[in-house]
Amino acid sequence: MECERCYGHHMQSDLGDGMATARLISRSDWGARFPKSVERFEGPAPYVIIHHSYMPAVCYTTHDCMKSMRDMQDFHQLERGWNDIGYSFGIGGDGMIYTGRGFNVIGAHAPKYNDKSVGIVLIGDWRTELPPKQMLDATKNLIAFGVFKGYIDPAYKLLGHRQVRDTECPGDRLFAEITGWPHFTRLNATESSTSTPVEPHIHPKAAPQTPSQSSPAAPKV
Repeated sequence: MECERCYGHHMQSDLGDGMATARLISRSDWGARFPKSVERFEGPAPYVIIHHSYMPAVCYTTHDCMKSMRDMQDFHQLERGWNDIGYSFGIGGDGMIYTGRGFNVIGAHAPKYNDKSVGIVLIGDWRTELPPKQMLDATKNLIAFGVFKGYIDPAYKLLGHRQVRDTECPGDRLFAEITGWPHFTRLNATESSTSTPVEPHIHPKAAPQTPSQSSPAAPKV
């Protein structure tokens, strides 16, 4: 991504000591495959959408978190046929921020919101357990940086994935946590969506997968 080194370089200096333990890991650092295509949208993004990966499970070392990012990209690109890993960024249990599609790039993580949101996945299953503090802090720091640099609208709306698609994501415990964060927003029925998560624009006619073609089969993520 053309700007990832740029905003990675400035993240800590712009936010000060709060970023001391939350370094941004570039795509090249975690071993990302090239995207099949990149489509951008005009910023700033009016929405931030929080996810959990369910699988891969939580990772606590940078080596393991890099592998988790590669595994998610493999699943999204090779099995679902998407352009790239679906998320804008990943957050590891090591407290690091992993660049996915990056800011202002159309994602494949939240139907109807992919072209106007930053999708952040906290790696792990957060249905019953709360992510560790370093993950939550890194998520908040990333959002603050996005606002500071103009990638995210200062009046952004914070959502959990379940609010825009029929899914358990981001897990009951994590969802309960983010309802207390600044900018969390309750949507009305006309603002939500239960569409199949196909790649937008590039593959608008992609057929939905059958349960036998997707993994993991449950819960819905």
